Amino acid sequence: MPILQVALDVLELKRAVEIAKDVVEYVDWLEVGTPLIKSEGMNAVRTIKRNFKDHRIVADMKTIDTGALEVEMCAKSGADVVMILALSDNSTIEEAMRSARRYGCEVMVDLINHPKPIERAKELEDLGVDYLNVHVGIDVQMLGYDPIEVLKGVVRDVEIPVAVAGGLDVEKASLCVSLGAEIVIVGSNIVKTKNPKESALRFRRAIDSVKRFEIKRRSMDDEIREMLMNVTTPNVSDAMHRAKAMKEIYPIVKGKKVVGKAVTVYTLDGDWAKPVEAIDVAKEGDVIVIKCSGDTSAVWGELATRSCLNKGIAGVVIDGAVRDVEDIVELGFPVFAKKVVPNAGDPKGFGEINVKIVCGGVDVNPGDWIIADDNGVMVIPKSRAYEIARRSMEVKKHEDRIRAEIESGKTLAEIVELYKWEKVT
Repeated sequence: MPILQVALDVLELKRAVEIAKDVVEYVDWLEVGTPLIKSEGMNAVRTIKRNFKDHRIVADMKTIDTGALEVEMCAKSGADVVMILALSDNSTIEEAMRSARRYGCEVMVDLINHPKPIERAKELEDLGVDYLNVHVGIDVQMLGYDPIEVLKGVVRDVEIPVAVAGGLDVEKASLCVSLGAEIVIVGSNIVKTKNPKESALRFRRAIDSVKRFEIKRRSMDDEIREMLMNVTTPNVSDAMHRAKAMKEIYPIVKGKKVVGKAVTVYTLDGDWAKPVEAIDVAKEGDVIVIKCSGDTSAVWGELATRSCLNKGIAGVVIDGAVRDVEDIVELGFPVFAKKVVPNAGDPKGFGEINVKIVCGGVDVNPGDWIIADDNGVMVIPKSRAYEIARRSMEVKKHEDRIRAEIESGKTLAEIVELYKWEKVT
């Protein structure tokens, strides 16, 4: 049967123990993740081992030097398996293996970021390591990579047990087992969920009843849209290191959410020609983003809104003025604007469509992704759209987990150990 390993990649040891207690019924190995080891040191390994003596404990050290010393530390603290990096020199790996044999533990070597992982896998097998880990790191996962292709090559070329890690959901975990992975490592899709026990059970059932199949991947745009529809603008801001929303742009219709690619418009105050023409340029699911030179006269109203509904346009964002708000609210169409006025200007035709603009103080290029809700409007550069969408999902999962702990009666400061992590001055 395949081994399910859960990576306790949290900073707080108390939380790690609580999560492990939730999932221990369904997982085989408990991994003391690198963030937890850096936060709590070897005490994290000792504590997890003392609490879960019937489970194998993995210490993810990501060792790249002093292999013997770090393996000894972990083994004496209760680790059954120590994780080191394939990028290490062979001498480091050989020393790690000698130490492991002396102190009664095993060594798993992580192929993360190795330029030739399949070739290196065979070399590591020849060095006598116990396990290999085909691993795509969190930051690389955010760019849309997964470990599947490398896994196929490694399993084909080596005979020792192969683990796999890297943002695996239930479907991909099953696929990896069908391709020959003997150990499935899952982190945030168990640890950061609102109900880790239920999530662990889903993975357990999935990998224990594997049938060979292939995942048909959707288009990148479809994946980005789905992820952004499942997060909020605060999630996106956090994922972008507290990036700013558009200034002074507010929803005309409350409770509406907009996700789509930007069709940009620059126009003069009151000149509604280019904004209306942009409706013909935009595709279904796009968001029209308009920068006006002023906000004394409206460049948008009911009739333009009805045209957008016919075209399937997702929404409109206006750094300028809008009118006919009662009709827009009744239609339920998402419009975000700076100002509401009763008067409109004239369609003079000055301005441009699909050029770089500055809307609400934020740069917007054609094709950038827009997400807007009652909190505000965020712009995601198109070159980073998939990455930011994935990171936003991670933010959401983290918040969901904390929310569940608050609902159980804890305080936020208690959960995140706020006082411990205040900046030392």
